[in-house]
Amino acid sequence: MFRFMILAVCLVVLVGCGGSSHSDDTGRSSPAPPKAASQGDSKKGIGPIQEVALGPIDEEVAARGRVVFDTKCSACHKWEERYVGPALTGVTTRREPEWILNMMLNPDEMIKHDDQARALFAEYLTPMTFQNVSQEEAEAILMYFRAMDSGAAE
Repeated sequence: MFRFMILAVCLVVLVGCGGSSHSDDTGRSSPAPPKAASQGDSKKGIGPIQEVALGPIDEEVAARGRVVFDTKCSACHKWEERYVGPALTGVTTRREPEWILNMMLNPDEMIKHDDQARALFAEYLTPMTFQNVSQEEAEAILMYFRAMDSGAAE
């Protein structure tokens, strides 16, 4: 009986969703709009950051970045271990700074349209959520990541 109820609920959901078409204001069904094209192997990601000029590591900015990271990011990310999201050790050697910043500032679009972000979502099965970080905070977090990867921070 329980299996029948689950099957019935699934059937209702599938029928109610209407597959890959949607209705317009007149109630007629039309094909779903095409999905946005993938950015392929974009190394910079998708978002407001197009170019980053990295200077020397600023320990004060890195310290501010650590505070923001501890407050907004550490529930899902640990430095040396896989957690809800990937371990961050070496992230600045694996990803371009623009990509890292765009992932923090624009995670929804990154997951939808960036191949690397989609691969992470497929592996971890949890989307990165926007934590309401400003561009300045994201840059400070990136400085913290750079300091950690270089051994300049603990």
